[in-house]
Amino acid sequence: MNQFERFALQIRLQTCRMLKSRGFGHLGGAMSLVEVLAVLYGGVLNIDPTNPSWEHRDYFVLSKGHGGPSYYAALALKGYFDVSLLPTINANGTSIPSHPDRLKTIGVDATTGSLGQGISVAVGIAKAFTMDRKQNRVYTLVGDGECNEGQVWEAMQFAAHHQLSNLIIFIDENHKQLDGTTKDINNPFDLALKAESFGLFTQRVDGSDCLAIVSAIQKAKASSTASCIVLDTIKGQGLPYFETLADNHHIRFEKDSLFQLEKAIEVLELQLSEVQSHG
Repeated sequence: MNQFERFALQIRLQTCRMLKSRGFGHLGGAMSLVEVLAVLYGGVLNIDPTNPSWEHRDYFVLSKGHGGPSYYAALALKGYFDVSLLPTINANGTSIPSHPDRLKTIGVDATTGSLGQGISVAVGIAKAFTMDRKQNRVYTLVGDGECNEGQVWEAMQFAAHHQLSNLIIFIDENHKQLDGTTKDINNPFDLALKAESFGLFTQRVDGSDCLAIVSAIQKAKASSTASCIVLDTIKGQGLPYFETLADNHHIRFEKDSLFQLEKAIEVLELQLSEVQSHG
């Protein structure tokens, strides 16, 4: 198991523990982000958790704000704040609300949650860096359901037109949104072909394969324009029971779902223990 896969295991476990403690939350879309977050925060991003406001840092914007649980797990494990805060997600007075808020959570670069807007923020940050001739890179993650928003495509067109080579856009294509499949609600057709037609250097990769994601990022960094990486994922990724659960966007954990979450935690704890015992 490589370093990114190990980090993904830790993120997935902490996310499950967090949601069990809260009793409800956005499990499906948080799980499909785990591998890309493990890659970014496991070594790709140029960041310093001891200095969250470091001016030379890379920026990450979670446009798909409801993926907050796994995002917070990654930040805590990276050392931005203590892991003990994770069970307070979405509680009154918490510093880790349901959706990311840069004024509340250390390590969050942009407040997001209103779908379609985060990518525009990321594009604006990337453009500002090019105007100031700074070397910072910007990474943003959009949901496939979020791609129903026209603002997403306006942002992509702007990024390609201005050749923002410091920007990498991820699309988490888990093929589901709030109340059904993307195909049935508003067919997105081929997101990779669409992004490419908007002028972006585009790749499609297995979103559960950390090394494939790393390779795609390396290729994107070599591009002379803005890049898009479409991640082929599963909603509820890494948790077999929840992968097959039709309504897995937001879950209130009771009876069967609570039992299955507890079972998933046990499996993840065992896997992590085995990995640690082998060095």
